[in-house]
Amino acid sequence: MKIGFIAMSGLRLCDVELLNLGLTFPGVFRRKNAIEALPSLGLLTLAGMTPPHITVEYLEVRDVNLGELSRDFDAVAISTLTATAGEAYRLAARFKSIGTKVILGGLHVSALPEESRRHADAIVIGEGESTWPRIVRDLEMGKLDTLYDGRLKPFDLAHSPVPRFELLAPDRYPRLTVQTQRGCPWRCEFCAASIRISPQFKVKPVDRVIAEIRRLKELWRDPFVEFADDNTFVNRAHSEQMMRALARENIRWFTETDLSIAQDPELLRLIREAGCAQVLIGFESPSRRVLHGVEQRSDWKARQWENYRAAVERIQRTGITVNGCFVIGLDGAGNEQFDEAFDFVRESGLYDVQITFLTPFPGTPLYERFRRSGRLLNERAWNRCTLFDINFQPAAMSVAELRSGFENLGRRLYHPDFVRERSRRFLQNFRAARAEERRAA
Repeated sequence: MKIGFIAMSGLRLCDVELLNLGLTFPGVFRRKNAIEALPSLGLLTLAGMTPPHITVEYLEVRDVNLGELSRDFDAVAISTLTATAGEAYRLAARFKSIGTKVILGGLHVSALPEESRRHADAIVIGEGESTWPRIVRDLEMGKLDTLYDGRLKPFDLAHSPVPRFELLAPDRYPRLTVQTQRGCPWRCEFCAASIRISPQFKVKPVDRVIAEIRRLKELWRDPFVEFADDNTFVNRAHSEQMMRALARENIRWFTETDLSIAQDPELLRLIREAGCAQVLIGFESPSRRVLHGVEQRSDWKARQWENYRAAVERIQRTGITVNGCFVIGLDGAGNEQFDEAFDFVRESGLYDVQITFLTPFPGTPLYERFRRSGRLLNERAWNRCTLFDINFQPAAMSVAELRSGFENLGRRLYHPDFVRERSRRFLQNFRAARAEERRAA
């Protein structure tokens, strides 16, 4: 038996003009390429769980209408996000037409299982690891079920296999992914990340993480690792143990976190010594008023607002750059949000910045709220769930004003002169911090 693991790859945008504008800025272009080149860790992990007597192959598809389909596969596992769901369905139809069994999974499938199952022989809801061994057995026995629900048996990350990194082309990936935990303690209204398939936060044992890192080092010289986590440093004991282990591996890496790490000097020191190059933090808005209600469990982000600027300074003085993310179009934000975002970036000295539109992904509380209130422009415009396309009526401005303000803000934030200014400021502050450390020693 041969199984194909197929990822829907590439950055999708409906707003071609905005895409072309973004590509004119070197920083945006580099980040776009890095995101597009990230392999599907979920599929590689399932490949790692597949018995050795079964042949496996990993493929990435950018255009479902191009090329002949391989007829060697007995089955294909296709993973899709919402933005590529329509393309995944068309690819599934092509494979089904030649007699290949199709298994669909990913965040969009978990959000809309009834829609997805119309396009596949079987779908996977929730964590794929929980059901994959059974799926493989059923394939071999020729009795594939139509639905496999991983929510019924949460997966223990202590049993995680080493992903089949060797299936990747050796010169294709500038960054490689490893997961150290799953889920997030916060409940942001718009979040469509792993919290939607794994509601409970859990960590992967450090020895498992290090085994994956070492496998990457066997296959790539000096790999740059992007941790595929929603919020890496939530569990402090696990984080400290992992940082001490990573420090012995001599790698450079990137991850996502919240700004609470800035309040823990010892953890910050360990993160720096472990080789962290950059952390991505979702600030969402520079306005405390707008932040209220974004995090639905305890209003945590609004309560942290007064720490925003100090957190950026503390982290960046260690030599770790901060990529600050802002969601444009949050309720309560009007035309003032564009100047507020720019001023925050300038005043805080953020090294990197990412702006995205508020996006109502299916399966999120935001989507349901907008649907009930009639604020979705199109309830099933999955191809607009890209973070860079608008599919809702803003609360305090028109769609055209939101689009225009976003474009102008992008021009200001990513202007080469402003990027160089932030880079110079980061280096000056970092060097000053090192000088202070030497004097104190």
